[in-house]
Amino acid sequence: MKFLPYYLLRRVGGALALLLSPLAWAHPHSFIAMQTTPVISDNQLTGLKMVWTMDEITSADLLYDAGSATPDSPVWKKLAAEVMANVLAQHYFTEFWHQGKAVKFQNLPPSYALARKGAKAVLTFVLPLAQPQPLAGQTYKFSTFDPTYFVDMSWHDEQALNLPEAVKARCKLTLTTPEPDASLKAFALSLDKADAPPESMDLGRQFAQTVTLSCQ
Repeated sequence: MKFLPYYLLRRVGGALALLLSPLAWAHPHSFIAMQTTPVISDNQLTGLKMVWTMDEITSADLLYDAGSATPDSPVWKKLAAEVMANVLAQHYFTEFWHQGKAVKFQNLPPSYALARKGAKAVLTFVLPLAQPQPLAGQTYKFSTFDPTYFVDMSWHDEQALNLPEAVKARCKLTLTTPEPDASLKAFALSLDKADAPPESMDLGRQFAQTVTLSCQ
């Protein structure tokens, strides 16, 4: 199974850069800082706007390929399509629940783009729900994570979660960060770059944050 960071780190230069870190052989190997804003239309939840900022080492390959291309260049569009294809292959790396049941997504995002921010690559896209969901009196939960924990995908704090102005008075976003025990952390650190944890372990889920959207 080909994950997004595998594509981003395929160059030898990227691999050599990883060796400079004392934790180069520990999971995770790549880091994505996320920002998320619910998409609201006609008082219904229709999706999530995602902004994923990749760390410098993860970004190096993409930025090398982009070279000096201007933001509106076809080069960026091609790279964005390649990265988005990897994200789609993993169902947006996201799970979304309402009343304990999984909410389905549309297969293709209505918009996406890739850009440069200093030494980092930034992927922006809208994750569309298959059907609009009501807001009034409802609670939703979602998590975004790499099941193998090869990539640390996280919201740094609740400031990375934003509500549209139209619903700020009656909706709230809450971020919950798990506290895995010491033995699980030690196991993750023991995995080298070539290792993959047992699929049944679902390692990434055990480190995954959960966002709760609740509305009056």
